[in-house]
Amino acid sequence: MRPLEHFLIQFNVRKLDLGNNILFVEDNKFFLITREMQNTIKKTKKPFYAGNYLGKARGKKFFPSVSLLNMTKSRTSHKIWIDSKTEWLFVCGRDLFASGIRKSSYNAQKNTIALVLNPNNEVIGFGKVTKSLKEKGVVVQNILDIGDFLRRERKKK
Repeated sequence: MRPLEHFLIQFNVRKLDLGNNILFVEDNKFFLITREMQNTIKKTKKPFYAGNYLGKARGKKFFPSVSLLNMTKSRTSHKIWIDSKTEWLFVCGRDLFASGIRKSSYNAQKNTIALVLNPNNEVIGFGKVTKSLKEKGVVVQNILDIGDFLRRERKKK
């Protein structure tokens, strides 16, 4: 099973809606491209970047982009909404406590993953449920959030 498909199954998504686009894979990086782009890519030796970046695979593990998470939003029931104070903490890389969770669209069970949405219904990342959403302490471990890119850039300087 391909790493992208395995990642999506964790959200109970069997197939990604590509529309009229094509999935393009180069050096274990996954992109969503148009048919016109496919013709251009055939003329180049090895593109560095093409279309909409979906993520990359390392072995059997898949590292999604926020763009892929947004595409998954309409196809999964694995969603958790948080309040605005908790949103800021999550975007800064923090885990979620039950007190910051406003609602969940599914019966979140331990070791499942869920999209994390802000009060405006925007995907801000995803995390792994560590215990019941009503318990004390960390209930969702932050795996990826929209602040990740900025934190990685800061480390490089």
